[in-house]
Amino acid sequence: MRRLTRGIAAVFLIISLTLMGAVGYYDAALPDTYYLSDGGTAAVDCFFDIEIIPDGEVIAASAGSATAEETDAEIRLFGVIPVKSAKIIHADAKMLIPGGSPVGVKLLTEGVMVVKTAEVTEGVSPASEAGIMAGDNILSANGEELNSSARLSEIIENSDGEPIVFKIMRNGRSSTVTVTPVYSETEGVYKAGLWIRDSTAGVGTLTFIDPETGIFGALGHPISDSDTLTTLPLGSGEIVDVVITGYDKGERGCPGELYGTFVSGLASGTIELNCEQGIFGTMTYPSRQEAIPIAYKAEVKTGPATILTTIDGSTPQEFEVEIERVTLSSAAKSKNIIIKVTDSELLEKTGGIVQGMSGSPIIQDGKLVGAVTHVFVSDPTRGYGIFIENMLDAAEIISGEDLAA
Repeated sequence: MRRLTRGIAAVFLIISLTLMGAVGYYDAALPDTYYLSDGGTAAVDCFFDIEIIPDGEVIAASAGSATAEETDAEIRLFGVIPVKSAKIIHADAKMLIPGGSPVGVKLLTEGVMVVKTAEVTEGVSPASEAGIMAGDNILSANGEELNSSARLSEIIENSDGEPIVFKIMRNGRSSTVTVTPVYSETEGVYKAGLWIRDSTAGVGTLTFIDPETGIFGALGHPISDSDTLTTLPLGSGEIVDVVITGYDKGERGCPGELYGTFVSGLASGTIELNCEQGIFGTMTYPSRQEAIPIAYKAEVKTGPATILTTIDGSTPQEFEVEIERVTLSSAAKSKNIIIKVTDSELLEKTGGIVQGMSGSPIIQDGKLVGAVTHVFVSDPTRGYGIFIENMLDAAEIISGEDLAA
């Protein structure tokens, strides 16, 4: 009898500790505020059953209303155990034009990006000795602002070994360092031991256009340096129209890729922001496509959905996917959704998600819920997505307005 009693007590203790741990985790991880569109219901997909219980009736904002209505709510585990207080805000859903069309991305960095440092002569690397590291951004040399790798190379080669003062940016902080180039016998010029880059180009997918402002969003992830994996500091950039001419099929351990041709040198939009949630800017010409409502992240649920993407030419197609997981953590600015491609045509042709599909809109129940961002290298049928609400939060930097509400 004692053993049975102890066993029951041990099980009760384990359950209690598990529940306490779950409450503590969700208290820290889940947001305090949840937007809902008219007729929308909150869907909190978690390992444990989590429900958002409003304290009173949630009143929808009337059309054209300048303010949204909100009500207090409580997040409960299994609908019973209190986790934290929250707010539900009912607002008119933002209307956006979904993308899916391929875009060519051209980006010039602010200053010059350091890819890596190297030795000029045996055991001597002036850049490394000065404290310069891969991922640093060199903004100026001896007071001259830099806008090309060629100009920096010219300054170094013509230095005659005299010290050069660099202004660098690292992790958002600027500082100055002094580099003394050394003569390279093999190349016959002065060198600093720097591998540098000032631009990049590639193919991605347009996610949305705001019909009211002309602001666009694409990719759902930043444009990063391929060597250092750091986000490239934006000097200037543009998107151009692209025609997809082919692709490599994705396989386990080897992600596929879309190939495209830039249609012309005419920019279809200017890039004004390169950040964790994607690239954003303003379209050069308006779109005549129809807008659809967005779904706030609290409305996104596991289950069937579709993506809009282009694997041939320039016209987007709709393909079936399954949303397998939704992460509402307030700390997660990207990789909020896990999707699995279920469309037999897309699986047959590309194997699932391939590079170049980043930014492809995810549609669920007629609403724009997010965008594809990454493919799983171990399984090209699956990948990550970002909430459209998070992309709109980033786009506010351009517009200065709350685009999500």
